[in-house]
Amino acid sequence: MKKLCFFSVIFILMTNHQIQAQEMELPYKEIPDYPSDYSSGNLISRMIDGLGYRYYWATEGLTEKDLAYRPSESGRSTLETLEHIYSMSNNILLAPDAKPYIRPENPTPYSFEELRAKTLENLKAASSKVLGKSPEEVESFKVVFKQGDQTSEFPYWNMINGMISDCIQHTGQIVLMRRASGNPQNPKVNVFLGKTRE
Repeated sequence: MKKLCFFSVIFILMTNHQIQAQEMELPYKEIPDYPSDYSSGNLISRMIDGLGYRYYWATEGLTEKDLAYRPSESGRSTLETLEHIYSMSNNILLAPDAKPYIRPENPTPYSFEELRAKTLENLKAASSKVLGKSPEEVESFKVVFKQGDQTSEFPYWNMINGMISDCIQHTGQIVLMRRASGNPQNPKVNVFLGKTRE
């Protein structure tokens, strides 16, 4: 009887560990299936998904050497670029609700793993928020900046040519910088198909 209870406990612990591992899996290892139509929200969602897939693989397996790499004295390091992308991913997440991202006065620096996970989770949540939205609903999205008592609002058009495009550009910079620091991106990544060959 005791032996049976012991194996039951081991089985439960192993099952819980497997569930936790699945829950910890980050989004965008593959791009999700495309939506059924080309509505406004679906197009924006797909742009964000494309960014998420690119970002996932651009940041997969970065080393301390990669993170410290800086293309020039005045240029951002790879880690600083990741911090910049994370900051913009907050704006991407909040714009469908027309809410501003307010930076904390004394931000706690995140580790690379935290930055990567938080950015990917923001992008996944933002994609879900815009998915299926009509042109009229997208019109209510706003890019909002708040500094002290000052608030400024911009239409969502500025998000598309601003933060979303900017994040795609900076993700490409990470791919370039990691190659320069001796750790190129997985060559099996296929951004056209949104899948990575085994």
